[in-house]
Amino acid sequence: MSPQRRYLSGLLAILVSTVVFVIPFAFILLTALKDKKESALRSFSWPASFHLWDNLVQVIQARDYMLLTAFLNSTILTVVSVTLMVVFGAMVGFVLQRRPSIWTSIASFFVLVGLIMPPAVVPTIWVLQSLGLFKTLHGMILIEVAYGLSFSILLFRAFVATIPRELDEAATIDGAGPLQLFFRIILPLLKPVVVTVIVVQSVAIFNDFTNPLYYLPGKQNVTVQLTLYNFQSMFDTSYNLLFMNVLLITIPPLIVFLFFNRQIVAGMTAGAVKG
Repeated sequence: MSPQRRYLSGLLAILVSTVVFVIPFAFILLTALKDKKESALRSFSWPASFHLWDNLVQVIQARDYMLLTAFLNSTILTVVSVTLMVVFGAMVGFVLQRRPSIWTSIASFFVLVGLIMPPAVVPTIWVLQSLGLFKTLHGMILIEVAYGLSFSILLFRAFVATIPRELDEAATIDGAGPLQLFFRIILPLLKPVVVTVIVVQSVAIFNDFTNPLYYLPGKQNVTVQLTLYNFQSMFDTSYNLLFMNVLLITIPPLIVFLFFNRQIVAGMTAGAVKG
C-alpha cells in the first residue's frame, strides 16, 4: 500500500471512529451537564449553565442510593462470574485439546451449540425457580457463566494448542499430578488469553441489561444497567439525570478498554499467530 493510500485509510478510520464513538459520548457528557429543562430539548449544544455536581448528587441519592447498591451487585456479579469462567474455561479447553476422545468430541459439540443457540428465557426461569435460584445473585452468576463459557473455552483451547506437549511430559516425569500440571505449568502460560477473557467478559457482564432484567428482578438485586429505569417514565423523563447515570456506568468499561486494549488484541490473536 502506498503512503498516500495509507494516510487516507488512517484518516478515514479516524473520521469513522469520531462519528461512531466520540460524538455520541460528547452528546452524553453535554446533556449530563445541563439542567432538566435544557436537557429536555435534546439538542447537541453547549449548556447555558453547568450542573455537574447537582446532577451527580441526585443520581447517587435516587431511590435510597440505589446506584451504589447496583455498583456493588454488578461488581460481585462480574468478579465471581469472570473468575469461574477463567478457571473452568481454561480447564475444559486444556482437556479438550490435550486428551482427544469420543467424549471430548461430544463436549466440543455442546460447546459449539452453547455458542450458536440463543438462550431460552422461559425454560431457564422455570429451572431457576425449581432450584430456588430465581431472583438471586447466585442464580444470575450461573446464568452469566453458562452464557459466556463457550466463548472462553474456544479461546483457551486455541491457545493451549500452541503450548508444546513436551512440557506436559516433562512435568509428568517429574511427578506432577493432573492438577499440579495444570495450575503450575499450563495456567501461567495462558496469561495473554486469561487477560483477554477477563477484560472482554467483564465488560460484557458489567454492561449486561437483558439477563438481569429477566432473571434478577427486584429492587435489592438491581444492576447498574437497570438503574436507567430510575429516571424514565411514561410521562416525564429527566434526561439530565438519565445521561448522568449513563455517563457513570460507561466510565468503568471505558477505562478497562483504554488500559487493556493491546492485551485484548494479543490474547485474541496469539493462538492464530503461534499456530
